[in-house]
Amino acid sequence: MNLNIIAYAIYLSITIFIILRVGKICYKNGNIYVAELIPNHADICQKINQVLLLGYYLLNIGYCAMTLISWQKIISLTQLTEIICSKAAVIIFIISVLHYLNIIIITKYIHKLIK
Repeated sequence: MNLNIIAYAIYLSITIFIILRVGKICYKNGNIYVAELIPNHADICQKINQVLLLGYYLLNIGYCAMTLISWQKIISLTQLTEIICSKAAVIIFIISVLHYLNIIIITKYIHKLIK
């Protein structure tokens, strides 16, 4: 029995769920930050936030799919669990780093606009 196919399905289900959930939360709350960049232009802010969300989805889901190439052959259920957990942890770490980098960049840009 090939456990890699099962692992791929579980891994992609978990990571895509996490990516979509975090994306919706960031999109909903991100309108406030984008509105600070361009005050009095709610329609433009909405479109910019939609483009940011689309880029977020494409980058993270594409990276998740690309990591499947480097997986080793899975021969036991223990190994299947370990690999899924470690690979999902990497994705969660990448998402958090990207989120904080975006906040830092946007905050610095806002401070430049204020000065």
